[in-house]
Amino acid sequence: MHTHPIKMKRGLLILWSLFYFSVANTDTRDQANQPLEFNQLKIYRKSVQGKQHSTLKTGTSPSVHRDSTNNQREQDKIICMPGQTVVAEFDQYAGYVTVDAKAGRALFYYFVEALQDPSDKPLVLWLNGGPGCSSFGSGAMLELGPFSVHSDNKTLYKRRHAWNRVANMLFIEIPAGVGYSYSNTTSDYYNTGDQRTTDDAYTFLVTWLEKFPEYRNRDFFITGESYAGHYIPELANLIVSKNRATNVTNIKLKGVAIGNADLDDNLTLRASYDYYWMHAMISGKAYTAIKDKCSFNGTYTKDCLNAMNLATREKGNVDDYDIYAPICHDASNASKSSDSLLFGDPCTNHYVSSYLNNPEVQRALHANTTGLGYPWMDCSSQRVFDNWKDSPVTMLPSIKKLISSGTRIWLYSGDMDAVCSFISTQYVLDNLGLPVEASWRPWRIDNEVAGYVIGYKGLVFATVRGAGHMVPYYQPRSALALFSSFLEGKLPPH
Repeated sequence: MHTHPIKMKRGLLILWSLFYFSVANTDTRDQANQPLEFNQLKIYRKSVQGKQHSTLKTGTSPSVHRDSTNNQREQDKIICMPGQTVVAEFDQYAGYVTVDAKAGRALFYYFVEALQDPSDKPLVLWLNGGPGCSSFGSGAMLELGPFSVHSDNKTLYKRRHAWNRVANMLFIEIPAGVGYSYSNTTSDYYNTGDQRTTDDAYTFLVTWLEKFPEYRNRDFFITGESYAGHYIPELANLIVSKNRATNVTNIKLKGVAIGNADLDDNLTLRASYDYYWMHAMISGKAYTAIKDKCSFNGTYTKDCLNAMNLATREKGNVDDYDIYAPICHDASNASKSSDSLLFGDPCTNHYVSSYLNNPEVQRALHANTTGLGYPWMDCSSQRVFDNWKDSPVTMLPSIKKLISSGTRIWLYSGDMDAVCSFISTQYVLDNLGLPVEASWRPWRIDNEVAGYVIGYKGLVFATVRGAGHMVPYYQPRSALALFSSFLEGKLPPH
């Protein structure tokens, strides 16, 4: 079990409590029980890893530029992942893209081409939230990439419902200080936020497309979860703006999809207590006190804090990211880690973390961490993100702006997540006031209800039945089916 100091406001952890509040660890399955002040608004984590990726000198001739770019690309190709027991039927790449040469700021990426016919498939970027959680470790290795890690911390198994079955998948560890991403300028770790993260992500994409030019004119989608409810609308709007300003489609953005999105501080917090009440986790007394004492408008009185503290005590130590899932008690003993077939092994993130700290694995991934002295972690340390500079209280203006651009927008929610719950997304949709174009209905896989969906003008909202915060982890088959429908621009099957 890990304990983490917490600052409320986003990311995977939106905190509900006043002085004491227990919650699962960011985009992972850990639990944290940590005294905290309610006015601490965010959780941030991650240690610094990586090495400076070499950049081309200005004035290089075009032919030399192409040769050098091709050479860099081949150097990034993964020959074989340590512990990989099956042959990969697709190409994999990992390495760095420098986004600020002067500061020495470079972002680590992992890219897997589609299982079949990659030249006919779109390019999809996946972003985890936090802020400060690894899109590679949490996203690719834990949720939706082609491989994950056995309980021996060494061998890999093939994921049946990996998203590269239908798309070319790109994962970025962002911002610098997350995962293997790094900066040679220490102050970068104390001077980051939404704006810099967005700017660096855009610079990364433009530069990465120079390394992989066959994807320049490919349909491009952005997907992710949790605090990516900030990253994705901000990056998508920047892409739209840049394309218009240059009158050139540098990035062919077609759509965005965000799972269990963190979109509005006050609505997210309010929805958590509604969720607890609806799922018999707190008493009528506690819920009534919260309804009476809390306005959820950004100002929280002592009476409100006391009411929330009572609710926190009542609900006990559960995984708020999936209220029915077991907790990882002993990652060193897989036989004792879980007796649940439904939810799988809750210690998987520990196996991933151990694997990614293996020097042999880091060499295979071209992630040289020599001399930095910090282990790879799934989510960033407080040391890095205590001074997050900007984080809007609400993302509604950004969502409205993106809708007006005509970009395809899907929001989806695992219905067992109490942190960024489906209720909070419904509150956001109520505030948006969009006209309904396709009425609420179930969607199915093999005649089984997999969730529910409603189509608005400019936006689709879907739930995933039986999924927690990390939808592809809890319900991989349903997640892949929903993702495929999103790419096709069609509502999931009825």
